[in-house]
Amino acid sequence: MPNAVITGATHGIGKAIAEKLLSEGFSVAICARNQSELETLKGEWQEQYPNATIIAHPADFSKKEDVMAFADVVLDEFAEIDILVNNAGIFQPGNLESEDEGVLETLMSVNLFSAYHLTRRLLPSIHHSRKGHIFNMCSVASLRSYPNGGAYSITKYALLGFSDNLREELKESSIRVTAIAPGATYSRSWSGSGIEESRIMQVSDVAIMLWAAYSLSASADVENIIMRPQKGDL
Repeated sequence: MPNAVITGATHGIGKAIAEKLLSEGFSVAICARNQSELETLKGEWQEQYPNATIIAHPADFSKKEDVMAFADVVLDEFAEIDILVNNAGIFQPGNLESEDEGVLETLMSVNLFSAYHLTRRLLPSIHHSRKGHIFNMCSVASLRSYPNGGAYSITKYALLGFSDNLREELKESSIRVTAIAPGATYSRSWSGSGIEESRIMQVSDVAIMLWAAYSLSASADVENIIMRPQKGDL
């Protein structure tokens, strides 16, 4: 059974990706900060997919030690990793001139450093699978500036740069690297916004695109996936 690691997977895009991969016969390792939500999800998924191994580990990805602890739990269970999805991230709008002191450092720790440290720790097991695929969840904010983008946009630009450098380094090892840059995607952060759900992409749309990229032949790599609502950005 192939194995996937998805960070930040109790809600939204991460949860949709995990459920898609479980439905395709994967075992999964997920993490998030809320332990009770993790335990509930694990129970539901284990009942639906009894043959899958499901790891659900609480972790605060603003802390390197939590990132490394999660990696060690994964490596204890999975000798090979076929898919790594660096999805954990936080959004905080603001302007560079006026946002609170420390916002950049906090967002960098979750949106970039966690992906960097986790990927480095898991790479030997990804190499071992000989067909590994790494997905980094970027954003349309990785591509151009937006009002109130502030430090958040800086971190997403950096994650895209990490993806490009990682892909170049891993070309000869047959590990594929894809950066996914979604626009507005419906999740709990949009509930109560007053914007119609039909105006925003569904989290399942992103999961389907990830699976399509993974399903290509080993000789093809989709380097970047850019997704926006059909009527454009909000």
